[in-house]
Amino acid sequence: MLLLPWWRGGASTAARAILARRLHGACYFSEPDDDPPFTRIVERLPRAPAEAAVKREAQGGGIRPPEPAHSDLPFDFRYSYSETDPAWRPIGFREPTRFSPFGPGRLDRPWDGVAAARVGGEATAAVATSREEALGEPLSEEEVEQLVERYRHSDCSRQINLGKGGVTHNMLDDIHNHWKRAEAVRIKCLGVPTLDMDNICFHLEDKTGGKIIYCNLNIIILYRGRNYDPKQRPEIPLMLWKPLAPIYPRLVQNVADGLTFEKTKELRNTGLNSPPLMKLTRNGVYVNVVDRMREAFKTVEVVRLDCSHVGSSDCKKIGVKLRDLVPCVPLLFKDEQIILWRGKLNQEAEES
Repeated sequence: MLLLPWWRGGASTAARAILARRLHGACYFSEPDDDPPFTRIVERLPRAPAEAAVKREAQGGGIRPPEPAHSDLPFDFRYSYSETDPAWRPIGFREPTRFSPFGPGRLDRPWDGVAAARVGGEATAAVATSREEALGEPLSEEEVEQLVERYRHSDCSRQINLGKGGVTHNMLDDIHNHWKRAEAVRIKCLGVPTLDMDNICFHLEDKTGGKIIYCNLNIIILYRGRNYDPKQRPEIPLMLWKPLAPIYPRLVQNVADGLTFEKTKELRNTGLNSPPLMKLTRNGVYVNVVDRMREAFKTVEVVRLDCSHVGSSDCKKIGVKLRDLVPCVPLLFKDEQIILWRGKLNQEAEES
């Protein structure tokens, strides 16, 4: 540092400090247009206490958990309504039943591993009355034609895709969300549920309170009703995750009912060596499979379905549905090939 002659002299300490402060401030504030390397941060005023904090202090400082949601819907909450039967009883669970898919403490219905049973008595009469009030007067043929023409095309923006899960619980909320701004919603069904379209139509009308005005193959148009009020929509708590499927008894037994082991093995070999009745594709439309199975069982005893492009999980679901719809007896699931026997009852009926 270059020292001035008077600085090297006997200047007092106070004078030196004053001069140093002036020289230090002059480099930043001498010119008004000078841009300093940083700007001073103005001290902020303390924030006012939030309303939530005030409420907590008034309650004693504790955080009160939200109250569980309540719904007046008169049915048990399940992940899938069309693909599960209340008569099926699982023999085990893959996750603890105390873990509810609705979240801990978010629903006032207890979860038993398969469903959340409704709380309260029967209210079917009140529900039926409210559904009739929402539907109002039946639509005329002209009104039905106009709605069908508006929503049946593939470029419809009000569409919900129904996959292998069938009519799921969260789908009910999606339908009501579409009904806020549209009179109807288009539902496109693919995969295993299309084996029984009547079951899908029943659960859609029963769980949503709407009316199906169009059903062609795998396309459904669900009408909300004349007097539907979005502000009066039912409370539908959402599932936060998909629960793991329970463990059910084996679908294929080593020995079929009413047969010996040798006869069962013979029927399996016959099915493996026979040509497939149908070749199913992944996420296909299976609306004609049941009818073709019934027609085939009139002439043959064992039928084989080629499910090499379907997947093992969907293959088992197809076998369960065909067992109840045809009816028949599953004999084998090997290399994604389904071997079905028409059963002893059907065989006796054909012989008589």
